[in-house]
Amino acid sequence: MEKNKKATAPLDKRGKRINSNRRRHRGRLISIGYLLPSAVGLLLFFVLPFLIVVYYSVIDNPISNQFVFLDNFVMVFQNAAFRQAAQNTFTFSISAVPLAVVLSLFLAMMLESRIPFKSQFRTFFLSPMMVPIASVVLIWQVLFHFNGMINELRAVFDLDKIDWLNSAYAQVVIVILFLWKNLGYNMILFMAALSSIPKDILEVAILESATPFQIFFHIKLRYISSTILFVTIMSLINSFKVFREIYLLKGDYPYDTMYMLQHFMNNTFSRLDYQKMSAAAIMMAIVMVIIIGILFLTENYFGKDVEG
Repeated sequence: MEKNKKATAPLDKRGKRINSNRRRHRGRLISIGYLLPSAVGLLLFFVLPFLIVVYYSVIDNPISNQFVFLDNFVMVFQNAAFRQAAQNTFTFSISAVPLAVVLSLFLAMMLESRIPFKSQFRTFFLSPMMVPIASVVLIWQVLFHFNGMINELRAVFDLDKIDWLNSAYAQVVIVILFLWKNLGYNMILFMAALSSIPKDILEVAILESATPFQIFFHIKLRYISSTILFVTIMSLINSFKVFREIYLLKGDYPYDTMYMLQHFMNNTFSRLDYQKMSAAAIMMAIVMVIIIGILFLTENYFGKDVEG
């Protein structure tokens, strides 16, 4: 009994346990002190505004504050401008994002092999990251204006001029702009991921007479699956930011195929229609969460054996 009492005694003669408990408690207070500003900032600038948006989406107006539940969502969904913007945004994202992922991976694979002028090639694709948005828009106006460089080149071959920014080709121009602006960053991410693949696995695959296609699809793709997920999510987010370039090119109301969800949000905000804007923002957020959730599940399915 005496031995058990000594073994379970909370303190020794020097009081070391008390000091360790005090240090632990002090460490927790310091950690809370460091985290508190970030937590307060997150609450004030992210959580609270989101709750306000949710509140605005279910009332008729900020003055009467009458609860209307889903009426604002129905009104937004029936709005022709919103449907046009949603369709254009979906069409742009479904074409630009896969191209950004596939082409940047292809460029990274090219730079991984032994090709001449590798550094110049890398610099060419990274240079758009250093160019301001206004300069990019100016370049595109020079290239794709009705009397711009592209139409001048077409005239050399006796081809008719195309009003690129006011025709069915308008979204193609924006896709090219998006790719030119984002391929370099995605390419660097893929190059880093490819260089981190264990070399011994690749050597064993070569010794086992695996073809380059088998090595790529069965080894490399699985090891870079998390990077593919990250690049896809970043490209998806950047596809929603293309509004900046379109706005500088054509203003609030561009050609029909260039009218994006951000145009709808911006124009709705300028009319102070907070209820419609809030409902549209929540609908867009729900769609984004679903898409990103599907991407995470896909990456988890294809990358689980590599983690194991």
